[in-house]
Amino acid sequence: MALTSVEHPAPQVEKPEVLAAPPATVVTPCDPWPRPYYLEGDLRRVLPYHYTYNTYCKERWRGRELLDIFASEFRDRPEDYYKDAIERGKVVLNGQPVSSIYTVVKNGDVISHTLHRHEPPVTAQPIGIVHEDNDMIVINKPAGVPVHPAGRYNYNSIVEIMRAERGHGWNPLPCNRLDRLTSGVMFIGKHPKAAEKLSLQISGRTVKKEYVARVKGEFPEGEVVCEQPILQISPKLGLNRVRANGKEAKTVFRRLAYYPPKLKANGVAEDAQENPTTHADEVKYSQMGWKKKEGYSIVRCLPLTGRTHQLRVHLQYLGHPITNDPIYSNQRVFGPSLAHGDSLADNDEDIIARLSRMGKSEVAEAVAYHDEMVEEYNKKKAEKMTGELCEICDTPLYSDPGVHELGIYLHAKRYACEDGNWEYETPLPDWALPPKGFTGPLETTSETDPLAAQAAKDLVDGVGKLGV
Repeated sequence: MALTSVEHPAPQVEKPEVLAAPPATVVTPCDPWPRPYYLEGDLRRVLPYHYTYNTYCKERWRGRELLDIFASEFRDRPEDYYKDAIERGKVVLNGQPVSSIYTVVKNGDVISHTLHRHEPPVTAQPIGIVHEDNDMIVINKPAGVPVHPAGRYNYNSIVEIMRAERGHGWNPLPCNRLDRLTSGVMFIGKHPKAAEKLSLQISGRTVKKEYVARVKGEFPEGEVVCEQPILQISPKLGLNRVRANGKEAKTVFRRLAYYPPKLKANGVAEDAQENPTTHADEVKYSQMGWKKKEGYSIVRCLPLTGRTHQLRVHLQYLGHPITNDPIYSNQRVFGPSLAHGDSLADNDEDIIARLSRMGKSEVAEAVAYHDEMVEEYNKKKAEKMTGELCEICDTPLYSDPGVHELGIYLHAKRYACEDGNWEYETPLPDWALPPKGFTGPLETTSETDPLAAQAAKDLVDGVGKLGV
């Protein structure tokens, strides 16, 4: 039998998909250890150092020019700085210098910015430990220190300070958030499982939170409930206001103490204003409702929702802003009424423009540090651009913040699990204690507890438990 050879086609081998390499990035030339901290007086400082920011193109940046993105999104440096940085190759796209400041950024691009970084100083007050176990650390966060590296702050943050104290390889995992200017209870997970469990508890609203604030004037006695919705007006400036089209927000307030102003030798209150002498003065004075609010109150605050700046915005709306709040208690930004009872959008653009100047050409002053209520020395001793430049990088330099800028009178005092399994609390901060010459509560009392008041109200209403 004759044999016939049959040719079989070679088997088709599927070629693996070749993925495009990710865009090139620039790596920070150093990761200094130990961190370049040093303490000077009441401040924790960081020596300037080189650092590279890498970020993927955000959706809102697509199709926009590179300089336009930096000029509109990052306010800590002037546009001329970013123009020069792009032209000199300090800002690169996908690891390569660009040919023009008008280069258009596309989806998937990586923008890298290497700079000589100058961090603002923060308080030298140590991070207090309220409780520690194998899973977490409960801290008493100092005011004025951000939780995470952000903006002008990197090593001067809770995360990096704790890492510096416990070792380079230790990774603190914050479970709740507090504004930079706010002090008080924070939870730091020691490992991901513990952090996730507590974070879910807090986000699921099964944790009760109580704050204390020091506000302008005599806050009403009894329970005060504010249910005004809150809308973010400017993400860039972090400005929020009461608006009918905002997100639902509810806060229960209860006064702990009221301290009237001390009397001068002539019998006039220390914070009382001079009597107006002209008709123009009378009109101006009549518009400044806050000037008639003498003394200050310590107020316990129970937020039943978790909107950004909720307590600060609600207290401003009620006419009792936090006395040293550089935003919501700032007459230069909000005008003579300090937005008491204001929920209209008519003057939002003007407010945003005025706020954007604070810390650059003007000092950010709360009413407690405004006009005749403070010595000229304290007015000048506040953070703003000095007009000087760094000898290495030509970065505009800022002056040191004043003591009144390192934090505001808002403190997260207590966190408690709804089912009663745990509760953590700090003492009252110094600014909430009775001033010299006055008697008052040294701690919170059950009679002024907004948690108990709200729980009792819920029982009467048939709710049965606190829906936080």
